[in-house]
Amino acid sequence: MAIDRRRGRRLFGSDPATFDRVRPGYPPALYRVLERRCGLGAGAVVFEIGAGSGKATREILARKVRRLTIVEPDPRFVRFLRATLHRPRGVVTFVPKAFEDALLEPGTYDLGLAATSFHWLRERSSLRKIARSLRPGGWWASFMNFSNDSKRPSAFYRAVSPLWDALPGAGRPRVPRRTRNQRFRTARVDALRASGKFDRIAVEEFRSERTLDTPTLVGLYSTFSEVSTLPGPVRRRFLRDVGELVDRRFHGRVRIPMRTTLYTARRRTAPLRARVRRTQRRVSRPRTRSRAP
Repeated sequence: MAIDRRRGRRLFGSDPATFDRVRPGYPPALYRVLERRCGLGAGAVVFEIGAGSGKATREILARKVRRLTIVEPDPRFVRFLRATLHRPRGVVTFVPKAFEDALLEPGTYDLGLAATSFHWLRERSSLRKIARSLRPGGWWASFMNFSNDSKRPSAFYRAVSPLWDALPGAGRPRVPRRTRNQRFRTARVDALRASGKFDRIAVEEFRSERTLDTPTLVGLYSTFSEVSTLPGPVRRRFLRDVGELVDRRFHGRVRIPMRTTLYTARRRTAPLRARVRRTQRRVSRPRTRSRAP
């Protein structure tokens, strides 16, 4: 279902505590990549787009960053974060605006992050603004959880698919899920390249698994944008049917394969044209080799 971006950013903050309880975090291995490659750690100056309830934010702060700017457009999430984050004095700054409207000091940040939020932005213009905000050599990282692994669909996913298909405006897409995932991934990489602002672009996937009881899984499904935008009676019936399915066929507990995709890219240290000119000069310059006497 196509959902307006600005509307989508306000879909999740009606119950931040439940959102925080049922939504999954991100794999420890992902943060190790951010530490090793992108400099997430003590002394780093970081901004985060769309922090939500703070799943990634807490991990950022746990790594003793020097400064963290949180750009979050939903005031309900901002209030939740202010009340629940353990933040040393002077480290965290809140910008309660959409990213398009946020003022970030150019060339300042070592690292920018978006955890399951970047798809709510206009990609190309946002990448340009992200690049302006990063110092040369700074890093951009976006990552996103998917509650099913397209390479090994779970028994629950196969069982719940007919309920999805019965929703208004739904229906099985003609393109297989694995093909759609690959196209989505390729499009993200192409956008980073097309911006001309980034190099060292990389994509990694992390696989994990969660075991959820019926209330937690129903709560998780209630936070999906496709569900939260349904008319009230349809939404309640769908969630009731999901709960009954879990109880009847899976004895109240379901194993959910998780797939987390991480995109990282470095802000170019020099404009692309200048890099090309320097490379051309190096190629055209004759090389001399000294010979031992």
